[in-house]
Amino acid sequence: VKKPGWAELAVRVLLLLAGLAVAHLGVTLFLESDLGSAPFNVLVQGLYRSLPWPGWMTHGRVHLLVCLLIVLALLAAARSYVRIGTLLCMALGGPIIDLWTVPLAPLFPDTLALLWRLLALVLGCVILAFGMTVVIRSEAGTGPNDLVAVVLSDRSGKPFGPVRVAVDILFALIGWLLGGVVGLGTLVCAGLVGPCAQVFLPISGKLCDFCLNKIRGDVP
Repeated sequence: VKKPGWAELAVRVLLLLAGLAVAHLGVTLFLESDLGSAPFNVLVQGLYRSLPWPGWMTHGRVHLLVCLLIVLALLAAARSYVRIGTLLCMALGGPIIDLWTVPLAPLFPDTLALLWRLLALVLGCVILAFGMTVVIRSEAGTGPNDLVAVVLSDRSGKPFGPVRVAVDILFALIGWLLGGVVGLGTLVCAGLVGPCAQVFLPISGKLCDFCLNKIRGDVP
């Protein structure tokens, strides 16, 4: 199998960064809707609240630690799945969310009607799913929590959407048992992101293939 050249690798990373920015725009819409946290963050919340961490260990640092543990486990069990994109997702996810929070926060005040916050949450889940599939199809690696579903889907031969739903439910359940907050938004995210991602995967695949073929000179 011919290894990709530097130009192709650069395009893969750029696609991943674009997908990461879109996905975290969706995450920020989800967070600003104030209807509960995403399933993975429920797991992080539960661990943060239930274990006797030292004072310098913040929620964000626990989030990073959980991601590192997932990456280390996957390096031992499925090394080929952990790539540069995984490291980029870990390093850039928080700053991108902070970037989106500034312009989006005024749009979703606590006084906003429940219906509008719910619609913002659903929109956030759809945007998150699309951005996530671009990251996956870039084949430069994906986020640590998404990687669990990717590996399980590939190894089991099951469609990504249902596997992602099962992983999200597991994250949320463990986090809830440990003291994490499960809200309406958590349930919406757990049930919606996986199926949306399943719909977007072929579309994102065509987008990534088009960009890569342009670099290879396969498309006029």
